[in-house]
Amino acid sequence: KLTPRFFEVRAKVLDFIENVVNPALPTYYSQRDELLKTVDHPTKCPEPPVLNELRAQAKARGVMNLFLPEVCKLSVLEYSPIGELLGMNEVANYAMNCAAPDTGNMEVLERYGTEAQKKQWLEPLLNGEIRSAFAMTEPGVASSDATNISTRIERDGDEYVINGHKWWISGAIRPECKVFILMGKTSFSGPAHQQQSMILVPRDAPGVNILRPLAVFGEEHDHAEIIFENVRIPASNMLLGEGKGFEIAQGRLGPGRIHHCMRSIGQAELALAAIVDRVHRRKAFGKILAEKDTIRTAIAEARISLTKVRQLCYLAAVMADEHGFKAAKSYIGMIKVAAPRAAIAIIDEAIMADEHGFKAAKSYIGMIKVAAPRAAIAIIDEAIQIHGAHGVSQDSELSSLYAHMRTMRVADGPDMVHLVTIAKEELAKGGGAIGRAVSGTNVNVEKYGKFSHVEGGALYMNGTQKASKL
Repeated sequence: KLTPRFFEVRAKVLDFIENVVNPALPTYYSQRDELLKTVDHPTKCPEPPVLNELRAQAKARGVMNLFLPEVCKLSVLEYSPIGELLGMNEVANYAMNCAAPDTGNMEVLERYGTEAQKKQWLEPLLNGEIRSAFAMTEPGVASSDATNISTRIERDGDEYVINGHKWWISGAIRPECKVFILMGKTSFSGPAHQQQSMILVPRDAPGVNILRPLAVFGEEHDHAEIIFENVRIPASNMLLGEGKGFEIAQGRLGPGRIHHCMRSIGQAELALAAIVDRVHRRKAFGKILAEKDTIRTAIAEARISLTKVRQLCYLAAVMADEHGFKAAKSYIGMIKVAAPRAAIAIIDEAIMADEHGFKAAKSYIGMIKVAAPRAAIAIIDEAIQIHGAHGVSQDSELSSLYAHMRTMRVADGPDMVHLVTIAKEELAKGGGAIGRAVSGTNVNVEKYGKFSHVEGGALYMNGTQKASKL
């Protein structure tokens, strides 16, 4: 349910974007172009100075760090439309200090950091004085399964010694990045989910070696490959304690994934707006493109797709606010992304229980992590198609939108991981009486008993235990 606070904050954000950020965009891009001439690689380019002025304005207007519930006083559902607005305006996202990976890292420090850690790292992050990175993914293992993470974090007196190889560490190269939250193993034995730990690593610590920026579709971005060679870190930099890495990760990923998906919708809205603009400015075979049925169909399908995914994101946010991951399992069968009305109806059904936190929304967050980038990519791709060669040229933003959104399909875990989670929870419910009635059985199988030697004769008639571990 939307509170008066939501409408107040949303109005402030819209006013800030329209009257402060947008007028400053020419200055921002002009300063960035000049700064690019001073570095040997775009990833090393400092932030334009005007960004600090925008941050000061955001702070004065009360719209900075809105991703933190403690700051914005909004529910996850209420923040979601604001996240979509920030996906449509990159500079506003930076100015309001709501950009990943800093958002997730600040949430970790806010929730799990010691007072000393907060003083050293959280305060400058909240003020926009520094940036950060999250160092988890590794090239030598399947990092979508975090139990495979192999970076060593070994205790040596009052220090930890880190040895590992990371890559796709977003934001690590920019000069404003001063600290990593690194995930590695403090133990290689014992329970699989209690071996991992997270620790704060200053980027300038001896032994941190950034090898190269990684390229997305041939264009290098600020995704770093990094070697950690005997990096010594004070023991006080450990977050929460040894073996708590998974606990921290789950707390970090829940809200961040919803934020990512809402920003993806914002970017898809930009692509759809580009389509609508383009088709009013081009004529082919005697007609303005906007008058052609095929073009209108593409636009209608894009709008339907965006509406469905937006409602699914709202549902995930509601579940995060009111149910928690475990409680959400019973709602899996209800979620149908085929029509917005179904998703809206499920939201109405969902607003019924006490708050439990992000764990209840696990399956829904998995769904939006699959659905949102897919929908955004489809719309961006359609926009490129309608723009023709212009759409893939440097004169259009569509190619960079496509590259970014395609990367999102492997960020926070590939689709396959989320699909397995969704399917497991759905299968664990069993078909029930309705499923059995619709599926039907051949009574002659049991009557004549010709399959009694197959799985003890009971599988066809009774099935497996619905809650069996998959």
